[in-house]
Amino acid sequence: MDLRHLRYFVAIAEHGSFTKAAETLRIEQPPLSQQIKSLETELGVQLFIRSKRGAALTDFGEQLFEKAQTILRLEQQFHLLARGLSLGEQGRLRIGMAGAVALLPLIPKAIRAFREQWPDIVITLEESNTPALCEALRERRVDLAIVRPPAPDPDIALHPLFDEPTLIAIPKGHPLSKRHTLRLIDVAKEPFLIFDRSLGPGFYDAIISACQQAGFTPRFGQAAPQIAATIPMVAAGLGVAIVPAYLRQIHADGATFHPISGPSPRASISLATLETELTGPSANFHQILLTAGDNNHLLT
Repeated sequence: MDLRHLRYFVAIAEHGSFTKAAETLRIEQPPLSQQIKSLETELGVQLFIRSKRGAALTDFGEQLFEKAQTILRLEQQFHLLARGLSLGEQGRLRIGMAGAVALLPLIPKAIRAFREQWPDIVITLEESNTPALCEALRERRVDLAIVRPPAPDPDIALHPLFDEPTLIAIPKGHPLSKRHTLRLIDVAKEPFLIFDRSLGPGFYDAIISACQQAGFTPRFGQAAPQIAATIPMVAAGLGVAIVPAYLRQIHADGATFHPISGPSPRASISLATLETELTGPSANFHQILLTAGDNNHLLT
């Protein structure tokens, strides 16, 4: 069935006249009458009682009129939804976040700003590690992910956001805890608490490389189950750790945080997607992250 026929049917029923409906639809009356006859033939029922006074719905026509209106409303809603989706104003946005990334003040602020601008977008959040999030992207369980590069999947596109400085976390009361800044070489003899490389190979390699450039290879202590877990482990006196600067907000009792003097690793953050060119809600959220990232006060 041609939806145009339904529009003609509804217009005639609302105006009670073929002539007035033709004027509203901006078509000639004879073609309009022919289209309605074609519709009646297709449906196998008479829709109008025609008279010199106009056109009145038959019993069949009255029963079909409301359904026709509903179909046309749904058609309009369909087009509005499609347009909203294409503009990134409607739909859903499934965001993945690598371990501890959710603790960045930037993330909740960016999500809040996104919701204020596009309130009709339904947002869901998933936290995992970078390799698992890349798999989720591949399986289209998330639309984008905020990760620590590199991505293990060559088909994943990375859109750089920012590099964050790192700090040395040491147990409170340690002889070095009274110093404001520390060099990496200052903690060379301490057991290093670090997460498994599979959880964030980029950041892991940056830490090891920075230590080697400082003249030593870290002596590993107990492995941390995730990046954020290194802070309470430091507080427990199990060793020292190099952590992204934003993790100091955890404020674990028993740990102090120290800026690194000299060369130090950087904690890189990127937006990962399957598509090189972002569209819709993903593009809008990416832009908000870039804008927020340019404002340093949102990062800490």
